[in-house]
Amino acid sequence: MPIIIEEKTKVMIQGITGRFGQFIARNMLDTGTNLVAGVTPGRGGSKVWDVPVYNSVRDAWDAHGPINSTVILVPGPGAKLALVEAVNFKFDTILMEVERVPLHDALECVAMCRKAGIRLLGPGSAGLVSPGYGSLGVFGSPEELAKVAFIPGRVGVISRSGGQTSTLAFNVCSAGFGISTAIHIGTEQVMGTTLPEILPLFEADDGTDAIVYYGEIGGVMEEEASEIIKEKKFTKPFIGYIAGRGLPAGIRFSHASAIIEGGKGTAEGKVKALQECGAYVVEGPEDIGPTLQKILK
Repeated sequence: MPIIIEEKTKVMIQGITGRFGQFIARNMLDTGTNLVAGVTPGRGGSKVWDVPVYNSVRDAWDAHGPINSTVILVPGPGAKLALVEAVNFKFDTILMEVERVPLHDALECVAMCRKAGIRLLGPGSAGLVSPGYGSLGVFGSPEELAKVAFIPGRVGVISRSGGQTSTLAFNVCSAGFGISTAIHIGTEQVMGTTLPEILPLFEADDGTDAIVYYGEIGGVMEEEASEIIKEKKFTKPFIGYIAGRGLPAGIRFSHASAIIEGGKGTAEGKVKALQECGAYVVEGPEDIGPTLQKILK
C-alpha cells in the first residue's frame, strides 16, 4: 500500500478555477486521483474538468464529505485564510502547494494543523504521488514523464526540493526499480511535516523496501532522522544525498530553508549523522541507482 493517498482517498482543491488550479486538477485526475470537488468563492456551480466547484469548504464537505485531503493553491498572502477554513473539518492531510507564505502565517498554519490532528505538507510542498493510486499536487504527469520517472514499484522517495523529487525518481526507475510513493516535504523555513515524521509512514508500508532522500544544508532534520534510525523506528535501507557541501556559514543554497546558521545544518554534520546510524550516503543523485542495485539485488 502507498502512504497518505489510496485509490479511494477523496480529495478536493481550494483554488481550483485559476490557471494553476486547473493545471494541478488535470494532473491529479490523470494520475487516477479521486478528485471530488473544488472550491473557489464566487464560482460555485461551475465545473473544472467536470469536477464540481463550490463557494466554500463547507459546501463541498456537505456535498461530498467526509473528504480525506485538500490541496491549497491559494497565493501566499491568502493561504492562511484558506487553511483556517479547512482546519474546521476532519481532513487527514492538507497540502499547501504555496510558496512565499509569510513566516508568521506559516507558523500559525503548522500550529493549527497540529492542534487539529491534521497532517500538513508544506508550505512550499509540490506534493506527492503514489503511482497507480493517485497524487496530491504536481507529480506523476504527463504520461511521458510518468513512463520514465514514476513507474509503480517499491522504493520511496523523499526530497527537500520539488525538482529533485523527479530527478531521484528518475534515477530509481532507470536502475530497474519503481516508486511506491514520492513526496516533496517542502522548501520553506517552516514545514508542517518533516523527514523524521515521514519515515515511520514508510516503515509501516509493506509496499516500500527502501528510501532514497535528497537533502540540503540548513536545519537538523537529517540529524533527527538518524536518531529515528538508531532507535529502530525505521529499519529499511536509507540512501541519502546531501547537497551544498563546502558552503560557508551564512550562504543560502537553493531554498529559503537551506542556510547554515550558528554552526548547525552543515552538509558535513548531516552526512556524519546519517553514516553513523547505518544509512548510505552517496556523492550525487547518479549514484542512487547503483547503490540501490547493490542493496536490493
